[in-house]
Amino acid sequence: MGTQQVRQVMLQDVAALRRFSRQLIQDVRALERMLREEMFETGIRRIGAEQELFLVDERGQPAPIIEQVLAQTTDRRVVTELAQFNLEFNLDPCVFGENCLRHTEQQLNEMLGYVRGLVQGVGGEVVLVGILPTIHISDLTLDNMTQRPRYRALNDVLSYLRGGMVQLQIRGVDELFVRHDNIMVEGCNASFQIHFQVNSEEFPRFYNIAQAIAGPCMAVAANAPLLFGKRLWQETRIAVFQQAVDTRSSNLYLREMSPRVHFGTGWVQDSITEIFTEDIARFQVLLAAEDEVENAMDLVEAGRVPRLKALQVHNSTVYRWNRACYGITNGVPHLRIENRILPSGPTPADEVANAAFWFGLVSGLAEEYGDITEVMDFDAAKSNFMAAARRGLASQLVWEGGKSIPAHDLICDRLMPVARKGLLAAGIDRDDVDHYLGILEKRVETGRTGAEWQLASLAHMKGQGSRADRLYALVGAMINRQRDGQPVHTWDLAELDEVPGPGRLSSTRVEDLMSTDLLTVHEDELVEFVAWLMDWRRVRHMLVEDGKQHLVGIVSGRAVMRFLADASLDDRHTVPIKEIMIRDPITISPEKKSAEAIRCMREHRIGALPVVRHGHLVGIITERDFLNIAGALLDQSMEEEEG
Repeated sequence: MGTQQVRQVMLQDVAALRRFSRQLIQDVRALERMLREEMFETGIRRIGAEQELFLVDERGQPAPIIEQVLAQTTDRRVVTELAQFNLEFNLDPCVFGENCLRHTEQQLNEMLGYVRGLVQGVGGEVVLVGILPTIHISDLTLDNMTQRPRYRALNDVLSYLRGGMVQLQIRGVDELFVRHDNIMVEGCNASFQIHFQVNSEEFPRFYNIAQAIAGPCMAVAANAPLLFGKRLWQETRIAVFQQAVDTRSSNLYLREMSPRVHFGTGWVQDSITEIFTEDIARFQVLLAAEDEVENAMDLVEAGRVPRLKALQVHNSTVYRWNRACYGITNGVPHLRIENRILPSGPTPADEVANAAFWFGLVSGLAEEYGDITEVMDFDAAKSNFMAAARRGLASQLVWEGGKSIPAHDLICDRLMPVARKGLLAAGIDRDDVDHYLGILEKRVETGRTGAEWQLASLAHMKGQGSRADRLYALVGAMINRQRDGQPVHTWDLAELDEVPGPGRLSSTRVEDLMSTDLLTVHEDELVEFVAWLMDWRRVRHMLVEDGKQHLVGIVSGRAVMRFLADASLDDRHTVPIKEIMIRDPITISPEKKSAEAIRCMREHRIGALPVVRHGHLVGIITERDFLNIAGALLDQSMEEEEG
């Protein structure tokens, strides 16, 4: 969780930039001296975790109720996130050994039960998932941003740097290409972040191992295959987060420039300061702490421990997937690695299994290899990370010697034994090791990650209900199974009758029901040509665009048939569709309620409404869509009466 006591530093404020830059330099110098004088805690390893999750309403849609939830509690472990439909809670750190894994799951379940009770008390529910399947771009408004200075400041300065718009372009089974005007896209993501405290002198070795195992750990944990109903990467979070806060220009040609969300550029050689100094050199200051008063060097010289506030604020605006962290426990400074790779969910048992694998690998490979950089190239680690994000357990990963291995074989045959050895060497209870790694082994054996369960469930429901119904059913099934707490490899596929709040058309939005696979024509196409297209594709309304994908008209099949019936042969061969189309048709935006679309169509006596966002055509909703829904509701009602 980043500090909230910040202020925005605009690039024109030269004096503020210089002050903060000086403090950054002082903090780095102080850190270097602390490392030389061995001021950091040694001889103990601790682990910790941060749980992010989504808040949803009774329908399974994002519910911006975080302030209502926080009003019910004084527990400082429950905190805000970027969006008002996100929540985070923090676990108390524990010593790495004995029953720490079991204790972590117990903490997770206790806190999750507590938070679920708070949320249910204000009419909501919680969901553990990397990306909520029912989230819409209309949920990502500044009105839904948590009202904290840090988030507003970040949005303002990032918008300034990139010229206003976020552009998402992600290709998977489907393709997503969308522009948005704020950083709320980042609120689509939820993760399970784990921390591992290490000694200062061993930090480079352990951090490099964390980088090396990022790919296989992600492949086995994937739980974010969907965004806006599109089937994209197995871990779409990776692409979304990187693009959501990217400030780079698209006109860089061959220039190498890292995004603020990044994997890294190379192995760490000597100390943690290499990470901090690289990020300071590469990335502009975005925020400054409100209370920049300490002189870190003076404090170190006096034998006291500085907070390194400026360094921590800057570090909180650079999002490495494995983040280097400085902290203080009981007045003693320590260093830790924060793993930001793992997604939220599907259950606490799954999350602790993912964590156990990562902790075991970091520990086990440190003993087996000593220096991972001698047997593996950094580019291979980075490539593995991206391959696993895209394809999960179906990816091919490069391991020692440059050999490419299927992810499931690498995990089961090579890495699982190392993780087991690392956990046992750390004194972890053998039964716990068997239990949590056993969950992972079953997951790989069945191929049932959270991502694969979501995709298989959608395929299972294909052709049933509307697209929105299937997504709502998916979330409803997640909620039901997460209450049971059994690992995802044991889950039955989602069924359409698991839609929360069935039959509530009033709660759906136009984007839930609209068709997005559109058949359009240019305004200069011949009427006869359009008629054939409509016949071939069996559509009743044709949308007409100009060359920039702006909607300029709509024409019905009835209007086309009337024209052809009355037209001369010459007219058939010369008259363009723009001559008979309805110009500047009535439209609706995707975030509007479906009931409003019905009222509009009845009031104007039209059978179709083009859906337009920011001037661009994104879909169409027709009377047939509502007839299908009415039929489904009628069938459901009759089944309930017969039952």
